[in-house]
Formats: sequence, C-alpha cells, structure tokens
Amino acid sequence: MAELGSNPELEAAVFRRLVQHLDQRKDVQNIELMSLAGFCRNCLSKWYVEAAAEAGVSQDLEEAREMVYGMPYKEWKSQYQTEATPEQQAAFDAHQKEKA
Repeated sequence: MAELGSNPELEAAVFRRLVQHLDQRKDVQNIELMSLAGFCRNCLSKWYVEAAAEAGVSQDLEEAREMVYGMPYKEWKSQYQTEATPEQQAAFDAHQKEKA
C-alpha cells in the first residue's frame, strides 16, 4: 500500500473532490456525517488548519471553513443547517459513547 504523501497532487485532487461532493450535498447535516463517518465539514476545516501549521503556514480557521463550506460559515449555517432531530441527536450520542 502506498504511503500518504506519495503523490500530493492526487491527494489534493481527492480533497477538492470531497469538498465539492459535500457542497453538492448540503442536505446532509454535519451531525449526520459525525454519526456515520466520524467527521464533518468542521473537522475538515480544522484538519486543514492543523496541516497548515505542520507545514509552517498560518491559516485562519474561518478562512478554512469558508474554503470547505464554499461561503462564510455563519452564512452556511443560516441557510442550510437545521435543528437536529431527536433521531439525529440519538445517533450522534451513540457514536460518541462508542468513541469513549
């Protein structure tokens, strides 16, 4: 199996594709992503900031979020984020228990 980092161009392309896919699926809420996959759009933003820091590059979290969300985070939340349903919250809580 090839190591991560063996082809940064391909990895960057895959990251862009993931962000594009998430942008096309605004109906999928972050809480659902967290429950099913263990990460969400906010995680991607934070990972981007962490990777920048590791590379010695300063990266603002809000700028990273805007890159991932395709717009300012507050705007995305007001347009697309819905209140978690009891079922979504229960699934999220169960996932958190599994991690603990």
